[in-house]
Amino acid sequence: MNKQTIFAIAIAALFIGGIFSLGRSPEPEQSIHFADTALAVKFEELSQNGNSSCSATFKDSIATMSDKARLKSSCCSPMSIHRYSEQVEGLEKFKLISSQNIPEIPDDPYDIEARLAKQLISYYDIELTPEEQTAYDYAMLNSSEKGPCCCKCWRWYVYGGLAEFLIQNHDFTGEQITELWNLSDGCGGDNEHHH
Repeated sequence: MNKQTIFAIAIAALFIGGIFSLGRSPEPEQSIHFADTALAVKFEELSQNGNSSCSATFKDSIATMSDKARLKSSCCSPMSIHRYSEQVEGLEKFKLISSQNIPEIPDDPYDIEARLAKQLISYYDIELTPEEQTAYDYAMLNSSEKGPCCCKCWRWYVYGGLAEFLIQNHDFTGEQITELWNLSDGCGGDNEHHH
C-alpha cells in the first residue's frame, strides 16, 4: 500500500471515530468528575481568598458593602474539601426536598452575596408567634452549634434571620431549621461540631 492510501484510511478512521464519539453522550462518571472538579476549583478559590471574619467590625461592615460583594470562606477553622462538598451537595438536596424554590437559602455557606446577607440580617428582628418560637428554640437546642453559628458573628444574624423568615413565611419546622443550620455551618473544619 502506498503512503496516500494509508493516509486516506487513517483520515477515514478518524472521521468515523469522530462521528461515533459525537453520537455518544458523556459517561455519567465524566459528569460527576466535572462536578467534583468545579467544586474543587471553587473550594481552592474560597479557601485561599477569604474575607470572612468573626469580628463585630466585619459584621457591621456588611451594611456598607456593595450589594455585589461576596462574603467568602470560613470563620474559625480552615475549610475542608470533604466537608465543603458534603455541605454544598446536602444543601442542593435540602432545597429540592423542601419542594419550594426559596431563593433566600444560600446555595453555598462559604460564598454569600452581600445583598442577600443584608436582607437576611434584617429578618433577625422578626417577631415570631409563641408557636413559631418553639420551632426556632428546637433548632437552638438540637443543631450542632446550638445556634445558627458557633459564635454571635455575622453568620449568627444571617442564618438566625433566615430561620425566622423560613419559619414565618414557609412554615419550616424546628427539624428543618436544624438540618439547614447544620448544612450551612460556616466555621470550617471537617465535621459539624466545633465546640
